Amino acid sequence: MSDSLRDEVHQAARRAKVAATALATENRQRKDAVLRAMADALLDRAPEVLAANERDLAAGRAAGLTDALLDRLALTGSRLDGIAEGLRTVAGLPDPVGEVQRGSVLPNGLELRQVRVPMGVVGIVYEARPNVTVDAAGLTLKAGNAVLLRGSSSAEQSNSALVTVLRDALVANDFPADAVQLLPCADRASVQHLITARGLVDLVIPRGGAGLIDAVVRNATVPTIETGVGNCHVYVDRAAEFDVAREIVLNSKTRRPSVCNAAETLLVHAEVADKFVPEVVAALRERGVTVHGDERAVRLAEGVVPAVAEDWDTEYLSLDIALRVVDSLDEAVAHIAEHGSGHTEAVVSTDVRATRQFVARVDAAVVAVNASTAFTDGAEFGMGAEIGISTQKLHARGPMGLPELTSSKWVVWGEGHIRPAS
Repeated sequence: MSDSLRDEVHQAARRAKVAATALATENRQRKDAVLRAMADALLDRAPEVLAANERDLAAGRAAGLTDALLDRLALTGSRLDGIAEGLRTVAGLPDPVGEVQRGSVLPNGLELRQVRVPMGVVGIVYEARPNVTVDAAGLTLKAGNAVLLRGSSSAEQSNSALVTVLRDALVANDFPADAVQLLPCADRASVQHLITARGLVDLVIPRGGAGLIDAVVRNATVPTIETGVGNCHVYVDRAAEFDVAREIVLNSKTRRPSVCNAAETLLVHAEVADKFVPEVVAALRERGVTVHGDERAVRLAEGVVPAVAEDWDTEYLSLDIALRVVDSLDEAVAHIAEHGSGHTEAVVSTDVRATRQFVARVDAAVVAVNASTAFTDGAEFGMGAEIGISTQKLHARGPMGLPELTSSKWVVWGEGHIRPAS
């Protein structure tokens, strides 16, 4: 790891710290105005952003990136529209900074208030998702933070173009450009320099595959929020309506298979497996999905590939799904406990008691009842965009929006109060 690269990352963090100090006192009106200006600038300069993205895609194809990774990397006009709309939605959300979380007046007259304050400098480490560049910048800015973005080399051209547009919009609206900075991505050592910049960086959030997340969580000395992989399950109970279950399974798997909220395993109750498994397998295969099934699934439906042990723990991020027939809700819950990633788990059933049992016993950031796993998304939850989906239990869990990008401070108001000697 070169000293020059470490110095470059640390200097960026120092500039971000200065910018964060300025952002902490900005009012909502100005922050919302610059977010809308960013959205307009992205659309006005869409040709240069899309041209940069096409260069990344061409390099990715030449390097043999999978279809799933290319899909994550790709920007289109409609996707840019959605990204810009996400910024506008964030601008319309309440500002969490200054919100009083709790307060009281002590018997001695001291007034206590716990209020939300910005985190400060937030580092984001992510892979092949240029939309994260804008989502992270918008959310961190609205919450009063400066952001250090460390994207992957596969999206270098796209991220550079996007950050240039965002920084120009900041300057044009009298905000510090260093509120949004892109770190070098050619050398993996820049990640290590970022996640160990204790005292310069206040929080790091990794977004990407299991290897990236594990490396950041294990090696960081800066506080981190773990955004886990999405080995998501759909459990079809014996009391499920087949039409509803089929559509939920199809949407959960095929809507966009390359994202973390896509279903990777289907569990079907044995009492309905004889009828439902052939039906759902046919529907999945019609959509181009390869089904990797246990012995019972292989016997029940044509075209099912025999599953191996690794299938139950695989986040495919592709048109593949694992299928297991279970004898009870208990067995479904046990399977999820052993193989799930704590992201999103869904149950399809008309039995209220069964769904309540599933909700109470499954340990995940999101549990969906008679709904697709695809709804686990910050925008769908009304957050405008998301900084990631946390699968840990401290500070934040599930889709993270503006409140999760703040900390708090206690403000103590007195009138010359002093504490008596003990």
